[in-house]
Amino acid sequence: MVLTEKQKEELSYAIADYLKTQGFEGSLSAFKQEAGIENDVEKKHSGLLEKKWTSVVRLQKKVMELEAKLAEAEKEATAGGPSRRTRNPAEWIPRPPERYELTGHRSPVTSVKLHPVFSLFVSSSEDATIKVWDYETGDFERTLKGHTDAVNDVAFDAQGKFLASCSADMTIKVWDFHSYDCVKTLHGHDHNISSIAYVPTGDFLVSASRDKTIKMWEVATGYCVKTFLGHQEWVRRAKVSPDGSLIASCSNDQTIMIWVVGTKECKTELRDHDHVVECVEWAPENALHAVAASGESERRKGEQPGPFLVSGSRDKTIRVWDVHGGLCLFVLVGHDNWVRDVLFHPGGKFIVSAADDKTVRVWDIKNKRCSKTLDAHQHFVTSLDFHKSFPYVVTGSVDTTVKVWECR
Repeated sequence: MVLTEKQKEELSYAIADYLKTQGFEGSLSAFKQEAGIENDVEKKHSGLLEKKWTSVVRLQKKVMELEAKLAEAEKEATAGGPSRRTRNPAEWIPRPPERYELTGHRSPVTSVKLHPVFSLFVSSSEDATIKVWDYETGDFERTLKGHTDAVNDVAFDAQGKFLASCSADMTIKVWDFHSYDCVKTLHGHDHNISSIAYVPTGDFLVSASRDKTIKMWEVATGYCVKTFLGHQEWVRRAKVSPDGSLIASCSNDQTIMIWVVGTKECKTELRDHDHVVECVEWAPENALHAVAASGESERRKGEQPGPFLVSGSRDKTIRVWDVHGGLCLFVLVGHDNWVRDVLFHPGGKFIVSAADDKTVRVWDIKNKRCSKTLDAHQHFVTSLDFHKSFPYVVTGSVDTTVKVWECR
């Protein structure tokens, strides 16, 4: 690169200023003599070299981001993927690179959940804290402290007024999300609590524990009103159906159990996985048509379709189930390690999963295949959440970072 005389002079003065501020007097004297600098370094050159250097680093980072986006656009153009203009919100999927990589946790991140109303999300960690972040700006908001051991899961009620958390300290805490105060601590489990979820009305909480039980709690009083017994091992997760009448739970005993909330009886037991079942999620109403169409050949003629359920397991597979018939409709194979989290896309056409192969994958329900793979983190991806209204996905990892992904 050819520099103008003025640029050469500025660079020489900037180097001289740097040598002076670092105390390299011998080098400064020799440099000034060889560079023909007779006067003292002017104030305008003070710190110039450092400023230029940080600008270069910043530009390099920007160039790398743009190169990643260009590579992604070229891949889409080759594959014939829809552009931002032609893609509707029901087809939004996360695209690399991430918009933000957020650091602050000192141990693996266990769960991430987006707030249903505000542009906020929370992350829980094995460092016993919950952190609040702004997904639009990438700003850290605050830390919620109260648990004395790893926080395993967090959940908002439908309005986002309250946040529930569960921990290896065998307690469940309910936090007022306006004042950020802990308003209730629930005791009753005899071991590590691995999952927490609100029922759709927000009146009750459902928890799953290593003590092999699922418990239902009345939020107003903090009392345990029901205990569901049946699993032989650690219950990893329990999720309430959209209408609140059923609970799906998965366990280290390799089964998924469907419970009737009203009677506490186990309605169905699903047994096709051959390793620990890590996660389950109910299909929302707008996904019923796509799942029913894809699993048509497996369902018995004349049977009422659904409700449907998706599960992820350490056997590296994702299975989609017809709960009414007790059937596995189809299996999604592609992850190279344990599947840790799985959910339905808000548009109802995709399933999104996170796994210990460090990737997040987007699965096309209609074609029963992986349509997008994101190399998401440097370590196992433990959790993800997809915003119901805005094009954002958040992920958490054993690498202690949280990432925000923009969709298009």
